[in-house]
Parts: sequence; C-alpha cells; structure tokens
Amino acid sequence: MLRPWLGSGSVRSVCARLSRSTLPSRIAPFSSAPRRYLQADHVPLRKQLKQDAKALRSHKKQRKESEEASRQEWELTVGVEIHAQLDTEAKLFSRAPTSTSEIPNSNVALFDLAFPGSQPEFQIATLLPALRAAIALNCEIQPISRFDRKHYFYQDQPAGYQITQYYEPFARNGYVDLFDYDGIAPEDGERVRIDIKQLQLEQDTAKSQEYPPSTQLLDFNRVSHPLIEIITMPQIHSPATAAACVRKLQAIVQSCGAVTTGMELGGLRADVNVSIRRRGESPGQHQYDGISGLGQRTEIKNLSSFKAVEDAIIAEKNRQIAVLESGGVIEGETRGWTIGSTETRRLRGKEGSVDYRYMPDPDIPPLFIGEDLLSSLTENLPTAPDSVISVLVGSEYNLPVEDAKPLIELDNGLRFEYYHDVVDALRTLQVDQDDKTRASLPRVAGNWVLHELGGLFSKADRAWDADIVPAQSLARLLDQLQRKRITGPTAKVVLSSIFDGDRRPVPQILEEDNLLFRPLSREEYVALAESVIALNPQMAEQIRTKNQLGKLGWFVGQMMRNGEKGRVEAPRAEEILRELILGS
Repeated sequence: MLRPWLGSGSVRSVCARLSRSTLPSRIAPFSSAPRRYLQADHVPLRKQLKQDAKALRSHKKQRKESEEASRQEWELTVGVEIHAQLDTEAKLFSRAPTSTSEIPNSNVALFDLAFPGSQPEFQIATLLPALRAAIALNCEIQPISRFDRKHYFYQDQPAGYQITQYYEPFARNGYVDLFDYDGIAPEDGERVRIDIKQLQLEQDTAKSQEYPPSTQLLDFNRVSHPLIEIITMPQIHSPATAAACVRKLQAIVQSCGAVTTGMELGGLRADVNVSIRRRGESPGQHQYDGISGLGQRTEIKNLSSFKAVEDAIIAEKNRQIAVLESGGVIEGETRGWTIGSTETRRLRGKEGSVDYRYMPDPDIPPLFIGEDLLSSLTENLPTAPDSVISVLVGSEYNLPVEDAKPLIELDNGLRFEYYHDVVDALRTLQVDQDDKTRASLPRVAGNWVLHELGGLFSKADRAWDADIVPAQSLARLLDQLQRKRITGPTAKVVLSSIFDGDRRPVPQILEEDNLLFRPLSREEYVALAESVIALNPQMAEQIRTKNQLGKLGWFVGQMMRNGEKGRVEAPRAEEILRELILGS
C-alpha cells in the first residue's frame, strides 16, 4: 500500500539504506511517515461542519433528556422581576432630560446627584406611560400610592437610597397570558397565566464603566431615569416559559408605548428568583410573595437577553440540585450570570426588606390617580398584541402565526405599520382581481416584508427604515408579480435595486431594463424540452419505465438553465416534460 507513495525504485533504494540505527531514537523510520500522514488530524471543512452539527444535535438531545429527568424528580419555581425604562422626556424627580446618548454627566440636575438641600420634584408626565403599561397588563390601579426609600450604599446611587414604591405601589394584581406560540415549555400546554403581584415606579441608577485594575467611571445621565418594576408571582416552572414570559412582557409594554427600548438596546433588564424542591417530599419551609412550601430561593441579577434568562435559570437549577443531592444547603444569595457561561456566580448575600430599611419618603407627597385619567388612557390604548395576532391569523389576513408574531414584535411596531401600508396599497391595485387572488394578498405581502425585504436589511446590517423601499413601491412590484408580468426572481432583483437606491418608478424600471415577462410559446417549450431529453435519454427512460418522477425536477432545472433567463415557468416546463416523457 505504501509503495506508490514512495515513488520510484531509486527512492526506495535510498530508503533501504536508511537503517533504524542511523535514525534518532525518537524519530520513527521513514517508512512509517506515509501512515502518519494519512492519519493526520486534518479534516475537510465540509466534514468538520457535519461533525459540529452532529455534536450540537447530540448536546441538545442530552440537555433535553437531562432536563426531562430532572423535571420528573425536582420542581423548579421561578419568579421574574423586570425593570423597564419609561419613555419620558424628563426624569422621575427632576426636569433634567432622560437622553443617555449625550456627553456623560451632561443631563444631571442637583437632586440627581443628591446635592445637599435639593428636593425631589415629581414629574407628572412620567406617570402616563407607567399607567399605560399597568392597564395593558390587566392591573388594578390604586387610587393612592406612595414612595419609599430603599437604603443601600453603592457608588451608582449617590443619595445612599433609591426611591421606589414598596409598601403602596401604583398598580397591583395584574396578569399576563402566555400561549404555545409564545414559546412556553410543552409541558405547560397551550396556555398558562402568570399573575403579576405589582407594578411600581422607581428611579434608575448611574451607569458605571470599569477600567481594570482599579478605575471605575460613573455617568449620572441615567440617574433618576423613570423605571417601572414588574414583579410576577413565583408561578413559573420551566426555563423556557420564564424566557417566554419576559419576551411577552416586553412586547406588551412596547406595544402600548410605555418604554423606550427593549432588552437588545439595554432599556429593559430582568432579575429571576429561582428555587428547587424535590417532588413528593414534605413542603419546604420557605415562603415568598405569599406562596409557601418553596425551597430556598436565590436571585440572579441583571439578565440582558431572553437567552440569558433561560440559560441562567438552567444553570442555577442544576447548581441547586447538585448542592442538595450532595447533602448541602441552599443559601439565600444574589448571584450573577455572564453570557456564554455554564454556571452562575455568587455576588453577595441576599438582602431582605429589613436590610434595606424601607421607609416612606418624607419629601414626596402621596400620588392620587383619578378615574377620568384612567378612562381616557384605557380608551386610547393600542390593541393588545394577542388581539392583533388573532386578527392576523384570522380569515381577513390568513397569516401563519410564525409570520404574525415577528410582524408585530420587530422594530417597535414599525414593520407592522409598513406591512399594513403595503397590504392597503396592494388591495387597491388588485381591485379588479377575483376574490381568491385578493384573499392571498396579505400572505404574499407578509412573506415579502418579512423575508425578502427583511433579508436585505439583515444582509446590509441596517436598521429598519420604511423610506428605503416605500410601501407603495413594494406594492406595485407585488402587483406586477401577481399579474404574472414578471417572475419571482425578477421581482427580487428589482427589490434589491430599489433597496440600493434606484428611485425610478417600478413600471419604468421594468420597461427600461427589459424585465417584463414574455412567456414562451408551446412550440418553444417543446423544442427546449426535447433538446434536454435528447442529451439525457437514459434518465428520461428511468422516469418512463421506473416511475422515478423525482427526476422530472432535474429536467425542469435544465430547461430553466438553458432557456432565456426569466422566461421559463417551472410549472409549464414540468407539464410539457410529463407530456413528452410519460404521454400525460
């Protein structure tokens, strides 16, 4: 086997003169080199990709099996706390702007810095987005609420306390419904309701930036930015459902215009409380949020993505199970999570209400909320996301839920508004078409807005901008496609051209660039099909005698490749091929 690799006889004679005694002891004889070469660790890229994909599938399978096994033996309980920045121009207790993109420490009032003698000035306008969020989350609005001081010392909180609403928040007893299309765990069924204990107003802290080994810079532009804290009851029993809950809460508060941005831009952060108890054993001795019999909880702070929520809960659950199975005890503590990590890390011992020394703030009067204000806000509240999804998947639009959800969630609702503009314009252009064609228009528009146009934005790494491809332009393009004046590939080329800056009207682009579809005659189809069949008679015979109809697709591809670009229609090509090969 090795001789061909060694080459000519002269090379072999040279090798023969190299005895083992002439080689260093740690070097193998030359004759073994080919074997080592053939067995090297070099792996072709395609094989490596297949191996990586197989390993990933195996890892997911093992993780799923491990999750299932632990779920059968251990009960996980999770509560979520979300801090979301409200969409306001002024801060909670000062008139300083809330913009955090300005020069550091440029949007700061004296009270934000706890300057001696400065007093809080509650900005009434900050209450409006908070109330919209509370109404959208089905909460009971309290007619009277008060502010409290939560005492702790840290450099990002200059006053030594944070102003929040602990004892008498402005909203209580809400709920959020999660459905299977929200991504909840299969064991939770089609729907699960998570109760919301309360919503409270509070001020944000400064933004800190570390420069190792010992420097930390503080930007007080964020201090006193208005926040709402949404506290759910500990009723979640799956990491996937916890992540779905955070995602759904974000979608709701965004849809009603309550918050600035979501998790992806740092406008929303999540903390999760995690506890474990073995199924079938006597209930635990711990209680929180009115639910008793739970295991000792730990809190994981400042999770900044939905994936981080799910992964951190899985890691903490596994850690607690390992501690309990080894005879240890879970300590009440605050823990941290780093993206890409496999375990949580201890930050500090868990504080309780006694440690924070909550007390009513003596400088801020009670907050009174009238029924007339609530009625006005409720009447003008946008339609809830679940209601919008129900409409989109209904008979009027007939979208799959996989398209309906991203349409209303992407780009803070801008994608959804654009989609509606396209559908309205397309329906006007197609007013002369039959009912069946018109009924398909919303689905066609959804596909192009989400996948074709959305793909161009993703590929260019650009933020959504409806002016780049005006809705009227896309509607005119789809109108031409629906009327079969252009092919799908041609429509994609034109869309890309408009995206890249071509501002000519769609009809002008099609006319000047000679893109209008000119269908082939029957005679042209037959001649093209016969030429392809003549070049591959054996494959045609296999289709005819062995009924290998799958090979028709290959012939269709050859016809489209050999024919004039954009003029060969696949269904018509297959029809002619069947006629010539099968006689049908």
